[in-house]
Amino acid sequence: MRDFASCLSQSGVQVAHSSSPGGQNMVQCTYLARLRGKSCSVTVTWSKMTMGQALSIAVDDSSNRCLCKTEIKPWLFSKRKGSKAMEVDGGALDIVWDLSSAKFAAGPEPVEGFYVALVCDLEAVLVLGDMPKEGDHRVSSDVSASSAVMIARKEHIYGKKVYSAKARFLDIGQLHHITIECDTSGLKDPSLEIRIGKKRVMQLKRLAWKFRGNQTVYVDGLPVEVLWDVHEWLFGSSSGCAVFLFQSGQSMEKLLLRSCSQNEKELQAHRFGFTLILHAWKIE
Repeated sequence: MRDFASCLSQSGVQVAHSSSPGGQNMVQCTYLARLRGKSCSVTVTWSKMTMGQALSIAVDDSSNRCLCKTEIKPWLFSKRKGSKAMEVDGGALDIVWDLSSAKFAAGPEPVEGFYVALVCDLEAVLVLGDMPKEGDHRVSSDVSASSAVMIARKEHIYGKKVYSAKARFLDIGQLHHITIECDTSGLKDPSLEIRIGKKRVMQLKRLAWKFRGNQTVYVDGLPVEVLWDVHEWLFGSSSGCAVFLFQSGQSMEKLLLRSCSQNEKELQAHRFGFTLILHAWKIE
């Protein structure tokens, strides 16, 4: 069995167990992008805490060196729409956002009515959202389109025995519904079931003996490695957190190193894998 901690560290998204679900409503997405002709990763974190909601953005180069990092608290009235200029390797990186009409579902990540853009030398490093960009000269029609690809996502999900999420395991692939079901209340021999769409891809019995492990499943013919750690569900507190990792294709480090020697056309033609990390909190 692969070491769970090492697999998490290779995913490109920081992962840490938390002692309680309070203040942990967070979604973090990592994108493989281009900045001034070089490969980089952009990590966008949407979070909701007791003091309100926040957006943080970090840009790292291919050797994981932090190029810049900033935090925006858009739910302060004056920050729902704005911009910020940052110095990156001798150039200016503009971060532009409009969250004044953002709409949300259950989590801290907006689902519509917003945009966030990173622009450098009239090149769009990353553009998120569905709002028209004509209102800002830094995100005009003259800006070349972004070729950024989401390669990792981490989020916190909540439930009593059923936990749900969505993911694309290939950047051009279908959006899949993931359902994790595990009833641990009062059962001597709980089981774990994972469905992707309507298909059951994994079922574990005697979970007390298999609370950590990994297994390869197939989604649309694509191998996806699933790792799980449900120790806290079985042996921890009543509001324990389990961790699940779904990984297709190469890790982010391999993608960054490979992309260093590729030009833009080659990058657009390449199909990237994806890593999804779920912190599943039990609600009593």
